[in-house]
Amino acid sequence: MTAADDASLELIRRLRTSGQLQHAWTTQLWQADMGLHPAAAALLAELDRCGEVRPSELARRRMVDFSVVSRQITQLTSSGLVERRPAPEDGRAALVRVSERGAQELARWRRMHLELFRRALGEWDEHDVRVVAERLAAVNEDLRAVLAADEESRVATTRNQHGTE
Repeated sequence: MTAADDASLELIRRLRTSGQLQHAWTTQLWQADMGLHPAAAALLAELDRCGEVRPSELARRRMVDFSVVSRQITQLTSSGLVERRPAPEDGRAALVRVSERGAQELARWRRMHLELFRRALGEWDEHDVRVVAERLAAVNEDLRAVLAADEESRVATTRNQHGTE
């Protein structure tokens, strides 16, 4: 292995640990408070960022199967955190958005998350926090692009295999 391989593996380990820590604090803050699965809570935050959208679009953004998003939306709707309505262009499809109560809960949870980060990173200066956030954003964008390209390639290969049979 090269030094670059070692560095990449170390980044993978660090990202995995960050994901595990995020899951732990989300579980503590959201599941204990509302009984939400952390993935449903993360979906609520994603929905808040993208606005009213079809569940299929949320599944695409989260890179998960539609059935997963559907279950999470059902949980969030029954908790009063998400509203759904028929799509105007196709009444069979639904649009979902964060409810007023959901927006209030997200604001409260964000305050709790910020407090956790203030306690954990209180010695960091703002510049260092921004640099880490920017670099992680770049990592995520690059990983998302490769995953999307791999998925497109897989779908094209599957179509070609079925088309020649």
